[in-house]
Amino acid sequence: MMDKVIHLLKENNMSVPRILMYNYKKLELSEKEFIILIYIINEKNLNFNPKEISQNLNLSLPEILEVIDSLSTKDLIKIELKKVNNVREEFINLDNLYNKLAYLVVNDETISNSAKQSSNVFDIFEKELGRTLSPMEYEIINGWIDVPFSEEIIIAALKEATYNGVSNLRYIDKILYEWKKKGIHSKEDIEKDRRQFQSKKIESKPLFDYDWLNDNE
Repeated sequence: MMDKVIHLLKENNMSVPRILMYNYKKLELSEKEFIILIYIINEKNLNFNPKEISQNLNLSLPEILEVIDSLSTKDLIKIELKKVNNVREEFINLDNLYNKLAYLVVNDETISNSAKQSSNVFDIFEKELGRTLSPMEYEIINGWIDVPFSEEIIIAALKEATYNGVSNLRYIDKILYEWKKKGIHSKEDIEKDRRQFQSKKIESKPLFDYDWLNDNE
């Protein structure tokens, strides 16, 4: 089973970026490491050329070397020497990364199923916001799912925010936790809360102040 998953990952028949998106924190990757790793994965030529990576990602050479060293320390990549036309060249070996990703896919069914179930949430967010979500935004939404907030309530909070002209996930986060404090867990609860709010507004409306005693008419 593990060998098949590794083969699929290497052949790009599975979405490696999507798998990393859901699991990069479990691999203890920083966002910079995540970005550079995605770059390496999508390069057909795994010849190690830090200057080229630096230019393409607009990061300094020391930054690239620091990240590569960190990825090697975390045992996700290896820099190997190979002879090409009698010349020794450095290549990036991603086998350890594929092994760890395969382990997560095979052994962590809960995360895998959660990722499939919640993919609709991410698609709706990207459609509603009109842009691709950042890794940090994926992490925030995953945090809501882990609380857990239902898919229904997360999307309702998104709709509430966009209705108010706000596309900030921090604002949506405040809506969700405010609803949680009120015990709101569904669309029906939201409608009930709104009706109660409107009712209180009507009840608190001051009565017409009329001085009957001094009415001379």
